[in-house]
Amino acid sequence: MTHTEHILSQLPGDSLSGLRRLDARWQDYKQGTVPTPKVVHQDDTHIASPDWDVAVCGGTLGIMIGCALAQRGWRVAVLERGVLKGREQEWNISRHELAALVQVGLLSAAELEAAIATDYGPARIQFGDGPGVWVEGVLNSGVDPVILLDCLKQRFLDAGGQVLEQTAVESLTVHRNGVAIATRQGDHTQTLTTRLVLDAMGHFSPIALQARQGTPPDAACLVVGTCARGYPENATGDLFVSFTPIQRQCQYFWEAFPAKDGRTTYLFTYVDLHPDRPSLESLFDDYFRLLPEYQGVELDSLTWKRALFGFFPCYRHSPLRSPWDRILPIGDSSGSQSPLSFGGFGNMIRHLDRLTQGIHSALDADLLSQAALARLQPYQPNLSVTWLFQKAMSVGVQQAIAPNQINELLAAVFQEMSQLGDPVLKPFLQDVVQFPALLQTLVRTGLFHPGTVINVVPQVGIPALLDWTRHYLNLGIYAALFQLGALWQSQIKTWPNPQRYYLSRLLDAWQYGSGQDYHLPPSSNPSDRP
Repeated sequence: MTHTEHILSQLPGDSLSGLRRLDARWQDYKQGTVPTPKVVHQDDTHIASPDWDVAVCGGTLGIMIGCALAQRGWRVAVLERGVLKGREQEWNISRHELAALVQVGLLSAAELEAAIATDYGPARIQFGDGPGVWVEGVLNSGVDPVILLDCLKQRFLDAGGQVLEQTAVESLTVHRNGVAIATRQGDHTQTLTTRLVLDAMGHFSPIALQARQGTPPDAACLVVGTCARGYPENATGDLFVSFTPIQRQCQYFWEAFPAKDGRTTYLFTYVDLHPDRPSLESLFDDYFRLLPEYQGVELDSLTWKRALFGFFPCYRHSPLRSPWDRILPIGDSSGSQSPLSFGGFGNMIRHLDRLTQGIHSALDADLLSQAALARLQPYQPNLSVTWLFQKAMSVGVQQAIAPNQINELLAAVFQEMSQLGDPVLKPFLQDVVQFPALLQTLVRTGLFHPGTVINVVPQVGIPALLDWTRHYLNLGIYAALFQLGALWQSQIKTWPNPQRYYLSRLLDAWQYGSGQDYHLPPSSNPSDRP
């Protein structure tokens, strides 16, 4: 019996069976046998007056946008396949990002504090034998999802919203003036109607899979980990660490965070969908093999609390634009985060205010066509440029590169970022790429580590570099356009719809597409050690 089988079979929740079910899905993705659902249909007729203004499909993260819209007076229903409650494992996020929940009005400052289970700092970034970089204030808080979702759920109900739990979405029919959603609760079926559907059902949403029409992901991030007690006392975390060379044609990266009931450690890697890519179970075998060296602890001295695992498909053509009227993918369903990130919670928080404002305006002006809603999920060059970084941190199944090439590259890049300080380092660590910061990093890395940079060219390939150049130039253009457009922002607010809606969405696209929604919190610069 392997360590994976032995440890996961002892954990509550049938973790080993859950891992193998997910591995079967991962195998379908690698083999290209994922079926294309047919859950969305169209009917060119009218329906009676819709029951709701908004139906949010998927409540775990959808409750946030649902609550924000309900507080603005819209009739909102949240549909959740299971019970709407948080899991035991904390969601790690930068503390200053959580202020959005208070700013939007979803939580009071006291409620937010009650939902934060852990704070830690500083956190380490290190690759191979390169120097360690320590940073404060990034992914430094662990939010208790149980407390957070209980609070948001009650706030949502108080605002007049309705939660439909144990309710599976069976099909949707898009009519001229609304959407009819066929649902199932056990043996009971029901149809509800709404003006707008928000798809928050995540990466494997049947709506999103149908919209993509069988297009395979361009890459995936594989993640395994555990939360356990028995580690040596350590109040710091790891944001991005690698201590091994390439093995099994994968570069392994690690994260570690203090948790309320132990310490959480993750192993993750970026891969394409080649059939020979490892299974999650085999990745877990490597996790348990390497964990003692990583954390300086024997497996037998640990008390395991839970296992964590997943794979996150990534599509170059993202964010996803719905091909139908009155359906808007949000969060992981839309793919509106970079291929480097696997934190849907942080992504939802980042776009919460933008989406709330935009959806409110769309409902108010009745601009719910496919073309109008597409403006809420625009092209974002600051996400597109990260595909080259993802490619530089992965290696093809048949590709031959030096065993430590990726570690050496990342050590050089982050060394230069740390020299440039928080304005360059912190946004990147929070999935935000900005034109000036990226330019400075590229210049310094090229000047001080030319050989390392040259080695990357054959690894990623000329076509990928040319494609990246296009997105990088657009990143600079978007930054300039937002600065110009911001001069007209106050005047645009006085314009009538639909002009106001479309111009406001254009400003949003320029702002978020160039990373200028990010504001650096007060903090000291990273140091060489905690």
